[in-house]
Amino acid sequence: MTAVDIRRLSPGDRERWSALWQGYNRFYKRSVEERVTARLWDRLTAGTGEPFGFGAEVDGRLCGFAHYFFQPSTSDWNPRCYLQDLFADPDIRGKGIGRALIEAVYAEADRHEAAQTYWLTEDSNATARLLYDRIGKQTRFIKYMR
Repeated sequence: MTAVDIRRLSPGDRERWSALWQGYNRFYKRSVEERVTARLWDRLTAGTGEPFGFGAEVDGRLCGFAHYFFQPSTSDWNPRCYLQDLFADPDIRGKGIGRALIEAVYAEADRHEAAQTYWLTEDSNATARLLYDRIGKQTRFIKYMR
C-alpha cells in the first residue's frame, strides 16, 4: 500500500486543494460560488475554529482532503462529528487515501469524545460505499431537505 501522510491543511496547499475541491464539486455536479470557496479556505486554514480540515499527501503531493465539524446534539451529552466533505484524487484512488482521511477524522472525534462520527454520500456512489461499508455502519435514516 502507498504511504499516505495525513496532516492539517496549510496556506501553502491552496492551489492544489482548489484543484481537488473543483474535482469534488464536479463529481457531485454542483456549482459553488467563488466567495463561498474563498471563505471555506480561509476558515480551514485560520486555525480559529470550524470547519476543520485534513489533507492527504502521497509522495509530497496533496491528493485528498476531509472537512469536518463538531455539532451539539439534542440526544447526546457529547458533540457529534460530521464529516461533510471527503475527496481523493481519482488518478490515485484505491491507495488508502479515503480510509486514512476517515481514520484521522475518527481520531479527532475520539479526542473530542464525540458521541458519533457520521457522513452522507449519494446512494449511487458505489466505489466510496465499498469503503464506507467496511469502516462505518449504514443507518436507517433518509435525508430530507428544502
